Amino acid sequence: MTKALRSAPPDFEGFADFKDLERGLPVERKPGKPLPAARLPVDRLPVDHLPVRVPLPADHTEPVLDVVVPVFNEETDLEPSVRRLHAHLRETFPYPFRITVADNASTDATPRIAARLAADLPEATWIRLDEKGRGRALRTAWSGSKAPVLAYLDVDLSTELNALLPLVAPLISGHSDIAIGSRLARGSRVTRGPRREIISRCYNVLLRSTLAVGFSDAQCGFKAVRRDVAERLLPLVEDSGWFFDTELLVIAERAGLRIHEVPVDWVDDPDSRVDLVSTAVADLRGIARIGRALARGTLPTARLGRASEGGPPASPTAQLLRFGAVGAVSTIGYVLLYTVLRPVTGPQAANAWALLVCAVANTAANRRLTFGLRGRGGALRHQAKGLAVFGLGLALTSGSLAALHRWTHGPGRTTEITALVTANLAATLLRFLLLRTWVFTAAAQGDDTGAEQR
Repeated sequence: MTKALRSAPPDFEGFADFKDLERGLPVERKPGKPLPAARLPVDRLPVDHLPVRVPLPADHTEPVLDVVVPVFNEETDLEPSVRRLHAHLRETFPYPFRITVADNASTDATPRIAARLAADLPEATWIRLDEKGRGRALRTAWSGSKAPVLAYLDVDLSTELNALLPLVAPLISGHSDIAIGSRLARGSRVTRGPRREIISRCYNVLLRSTLAVGFSDAQCGFKAVRRDVAERLLPLVEDSGWFFDTELLVIAERAGLRIHEVPVDWVDDPDSRVDLVSTAVADLRGIARIGRALARGTLPTARLGRASEGGPPASPTAQLLRFGAVGAVSTIGYVLLYTVLRPVTGPQAANAWALLVCAVANTAANRRLTFGLRGRGGALRHQAKGLAVFGLGLALTSGSLAALHRWTHGPGRTTEITALVTANLAATLLRFLLLRTWVFTAAAQGDDTGAEQR
């Protein structure tokens, strides 16, 4: 890669022209043309899952890591920060690396300083964009890089650089697909004012309550992604500003890709020029847009997961053994719950509540352990069908309980539990057959297999 000024790098092969993709035409690499903001049609995405992750070889001669530093009018901080980052990587990073300064249409001396850094530092380069937007800068820089691991950090270096190697190590080793720095993870040390602390925590609570995300910090400017994952995710991310990070992570998590979180030491930059109000409004719009897409099923997350990595065997015998183990634990839990609830609610209500709680847990456990389905895709549908199966089990057990009380005057607690366990065994056999042939069908497994849990 040249170290002179260059325009936006070429797009990923096969994703350069959205209209050509819609028509199914072959696409050439087109220098100077940014990636399309529009989401790719579902039927134009690659059908195959991502391959199984493998560690990167140790004998790389080309850069393994490309660290992007997006900047806009950062003439004061740019040079000392990049030189500090460069010295840190030279001393601590065991692979070849590159630092890419992505200039977001700066109007001060930032471009001149970036060019000087590219000339002085062998591992540095820079690109210039005509429009602002952190997401746009990352999309452009990452799409033009050939490094197998892509990262970015904020130019103010609010995040302590000692976290950089722990951030990218899980991607290099093949353990994870994406890694994020988290200021809210246990072990993090954060210094910032109460206003930004409250806003950050409220934003992450909002994400958890609306989009049911599992990651803890969406907006920390310290992230990394494997390039094969970026090639699948970037064409689906519409935002070009601050919501870019969140959208990328939500799509990745819904696809079942593994997201690794690293606790960081973080010090707030008092000179931050982020407009919190406009950013918050844009984020709310982004959350609403992603929420609608998830509700409508227009995000093709089933095609983004990785190939199966040693999931449970699909043979009926192996599934039955796993199902039996899950069922044994569920039965123990059911008996304990029934025994606790029986004196308070009566036999029928205690049976219903105990069976409901155990049915939800049983469906989730069988989904992952027995039928090898991971990730969030289809989980609600599976639980809904599981509750229908629960209704049949409830009818069997409640019917047996009613029959026992009708035919036996004042049965003892041991007799009640024996009758319920016997009815549960019959319901369990029916449950396995329905789970295998209806709830977790082969088609459903095709949609979800390989979507690995975070």
